[in-house]
Amino acid sequence: MKEQAPTRRRILKTAGGLSAAAALGGAGVVAAGSPAGAAGNGFGLRIVERGEGNPRMWYYRFATDAIGWDPAVNVLLPEDYHSSGRTYPVLYLLHGGGLDQDFMTFDRGGIRDLVGGRPIIVVMPDGGHTGWYGNPVSSRVGPRNWETFHMNQLLPWIDANFRTYAEYDGRAVSGFSMGGFGALKYTAKYYGHFASVSSHSGPASLRRDLGAVVHWANVSAAAVDLAGGTIYGAPLWDEARVSADNPVERVESYRNKRVFMVAGTSRSPVSWFEQITEGEVLAGQREFRGLLDGAGIRHEAHEAPGGHVFRHDMFQRDLDGMIGRLRKA
Repeated sequence: MKEQAPTRRRILKTAGGLSAAAALGGAGVVAAGSPAGAAGNGFGLRIVERGEGNPRMWYYRFATDAIGWDPAVNVLLPEDYHSSGRTYPVLYLLHGGGLDQDFMTFDRGGIRDLVGGRPIIVVMPDGGHTGWYGNPVSSRVGPRNWETFHMNQLLPWIDANFRTYAEYDGRAVSGFSMGGFGALKYTAKYYGHFASVSSHSGPASLRRDLGAVVHWANVSAAAVDLAGGTIYGAPLWDEARVSADNPVERVESYRNKRVFMVAGTSRSPVSWFEQITEGEVLAGQREFRGLLDGAGIRHEAHEAPGGHVFRHDMFQRDLDGMIGRLRKA
């Protein structure tokens, strides 16, 4: 089901954790944008590399105090961006977790063809191999504050440098696996930023099964990105952070938004990876959907055959729903 518009005021395996294979995994002012090729520094970001040769896919790498290395972003522009003069809605599309996961994940997975000629800008940022779209409780390798980078720096930078609707009704956020969790989390914590949220095989419940997803986040981040640091703290969690990030504890934050979810139902009975990923994802999404139903919050949810994979047909259905909900180009 599709949520009513509020009063005016974004098939590869992933873990979101250690051994993933490739994974496809702010109201009111319209930004004027900048001329082609004129993207500049600002909002704590300094451009150290850029690629604007392709008419559709532009690339930027930044120096930022939020991250201890230089993260990058791909920006997929509509086919008529350079000639239309139009302003466009934006999808922030968040990748999953794994050693080979980064801002290039969706381009490697065919995002240009999946989006086709649809009138929307798609922003695909680095999120760390196991960054979990948060500011970790501890890090032994310097700053890895992905939430700060995305929400306080990159989002306003995009609005300042591209012809976007810099408002609630102009933005969507979506993601796969770890990125699906990130999409749900950002939507709840930054209520006025996104009118549409989508989670493709993303966890929606952190505390169920003795905190399985919290442990998943902590262990994967400690091993891969933080050199023993953790997202939520160990052995004792930062309970306030867990609650702030936990979709099932933030149900009212999804009211008056378009909510889309999909999870797989037929995980491999012999694969430990499928058991601890899609099994936990499916159970958590069912819990979340029940709470949304109980609160009278409309949403669209799908359970599809297969395991922890990014489903191209579901993404295209989701994308059409976003465009139907957001301001038109």
